[in-house]
Amino acid sequence: MNSNKPQTGLPHSRASHPGSDENPVNSMLICQGELAVSGDPGVVMSAVLGSCVATCLWDPESRIGGMNHILLPGARADSREGNKYGVYAMEALINELMKSGARKTKLVAKIFGGARTFDNGLRIGEANQEFVQGFLMREDIPILAESLGGDQARRVKFFPESGRARQLLNGETAPLNLTAARLAADTAKAALPKDNSGELELF
Repeated sequence: MNSNKPQTGLPHSRASHPGSDENPVNSMLICQGELAVSGDPGVVMSAVLGSCVATCLWDPESRIGGMNHILLPGARADSREGNKYGVYAMEALINELMKSGARKTKLVAKIFGGARTFDNGLRIGEANQEFVQGFLMREDIPILAESLGGDQARRVKFFPESGRARQLLNGETAPLNLTAARLAADTAKAALPKDNSGELELF
C-alpha cells in the first residue's frame, strides 16, 4: 500500500519520488502498535520511545527495511489491542518485510528503547528488552546494534532503504549515528557508555 500513514501490519512499498537518507521526502511517525515497511530511499521512519521498544529490521540484499513500536511484551488474544504486544508486532513486521521482497534469512536488527521511565516497580522496559532480544535469538536474526535501558527517552530515526539509524537521547543536542558497517559480524552491537555522554561505540 502507498500511504503516508503507518498501518498496523501493512507495508509501504517503494515510491517513485526522489529522496535520500540526507534529504528524506516522506517521514513516517511509528506510534504504539504500528509498523511500516519500505525500500524507498526517500523514506525515514521515526518513533519516540520510553519503556517501549522499536525493532528495525533490514535486508541488506533487497535493501528493504521496516520498524515496529512495541508497547508490551508477549501476546494478547484481543485482536483490537494485540498489535501493541510483542509477539504480534514482531511476526507482523517480518511477514510484511517478506511480502515486500525481503528474505528472512538475510534480516539483521537494530533495537532501541526499554528505558526505566517510571519508578513503579513493573520493569516494563526491561521486560520489553528481554522479549525482543529473546525473539530475535530464537528466529536467528542477528542484532547489529542496540541501545536499551537507562532512564532517558529516545527519539529514533530509521532509514529503511540503507538500514541506517540515528538516535537522539532526551536532553542531547545531536543525533547518534548508528550506521553499522560490519554486516558480516552478526554479533556486533552498539552500546551507550556508562557516563551517558550520548556518544555511541560500535564493537
